[in-house]
Amino acid sequence: MATITIDKVSRWFGNVVAVNDITMSIGPGVTGLLGPNGAGKSTLIHMMSGFLAPSSGAVTLDGAPIWRNQQVYRQIGLVPERESVYDHLTGWEFVLANAELHGLPQPGAAARRALDLVEMAYAKDRRTGTYSKGMKQRVKMASALVHDPAVLLLDEPFNGMDPRQRLQLMELLRRFGADGRTVLFSSHILEEVEQLARHIEVVVAGRHAASGDFRRIRRLMTDRPHRYLVRSSDDRRLAAALIADGSTTGIEVDERERALRIEAVNFQGFTTLLPRVAREAGIRLYTVSPADESLESVFSYLVSA
Repeated sequence: MATITIDKVSRWFGNVVAVNDITMSIGPGVTGLLGPNGAGKSTLIHMMSGFLAPSSGAVTLDGAPIWRNQQVYRQIGLVPERESVYDHLTGWEFVLANAELHGLPQPGAAARRALDLVEMAYAKDRRTGTYSKGMKQRVKMASALVHDPAVLLLDEPFNGMDPRQRLQLMELLRRFGADGRTVLFSSHILEEVEQLARHIEVVVAGRHAASGDFRRIRRLMTDRPHRYLVRSSDDRRLAAALIADGSTTGIEVDERERALRIEAVNFQGFTTLLPRVAREAGIRLYTVSPADESLESVFSYLVSA
């Protein structure tokens, strides 16, 4: 079990503030790091991996500072967004070199195991310069795993991967999280984050915008009406009954979907009100589904706030 703590961390480059007074904790399991381009995600990952010093604040692993702490580096594996392979080396040579740099007692066995994990053993004798983007991503993953780290940091790890490779990597990361490793990954593909990470950290313009399960974050956004798609035995009569109650901010009859699109101001209140109103009016409810509780909706609300 390992936990990275970011405590009041800022990082600036000249007059540009890339990360501004961020505090967060990344523990065991899979965490998704979200933010628009330029939000500071890569800067945060570089500070967590020990490749960049914070300008102020502290980044620690189980209480030990990460910057310039070689002992901590043994517990961290990094998959950077930028290419970090040497084109003249084979995949085997690249991963083996990383195993040897870590001073592992059996570097060959460790390299073989890491390549097998990411399903790259078949191409290990080819030069990395001949690899596709997805293959380079996987060999970078192997080099990050070669020393069996407790913490895995991945910056846009799915870039260039085909659907099968994506599914294989997602399953591997799920397994790591279930085993108690601390896995943090950034991705601009929200569907991947939604499938893989129940816990998210959101950074907007260098500041920490939200933390936790995205559904819980959505329910805490009391300034935004909650949207629902509701199908019933009598949509028009249900709409009239809900309007009379006054708890909704808008109801639209969607003829194409044969459903009601409802905006409610209070999540808990509406989920209690709807079945009561339907029962009193003798109306059967067939479908009640949130229309804006996806990660995409939550992310767009946070970015536009």
